[in-house]
Amino acid sequence: MAAVDLVLRDIHASPAPPWWPPAPGWWLVAAVVLLALAGWTAWALHRRRRRTRIASVFDRAVDAAPDPAAEVAAISELLRRAARRRDPAADRLQGDEWLALLDTGAAARRRGAPVDAFSRGAGRLLLDGGYRREVDPAAVAALRPLARAVFLRWMGAE
Repeated sequence: MAAVDLVLRDIHASPAPPWWPPAPGWWLVAAVVLLALAGWTAWALHRRRRRTRIASVFDRAVDAAPDPAAEVAAISELLRRAARRRDPAADRLQGDEWLALLDTGAAARRRGAPVDAFSRGAGRLLLDGGYRREVDPAAVAALRPLARAVFLRWMGAE
């Protein structure tokens, strides 16, 4: 047998594929990420608009009151309506039971703040403030942010 001289050459690797256009799997990953980002953005915008609408309901009702006593009555009415979302019988509570329920709504929202802001603080004005002839505007101003926070929480805006 005759010897055959074969010239062997090294194997050359093919050039690396270009990074553009990406493989179909990367298009799918990009589409999923963009859809998730669009969904999250839409949800956040919807939540912000809902919170703004609910807050404007509270603010308009209280601002429409002609005097501080009427403001307290409007706040009380709004809180009782919101309380029905939490417990259908909550709007029938009276006195300290009503204030205790409001304290549970406020305590869940405010960390580190006193948990008895309605039972022993500015919220006690809700018991008879709507029926008084004269109500201190500073007391109503102290009550309003507490009541607004509970209203927003119970209406599902937070």
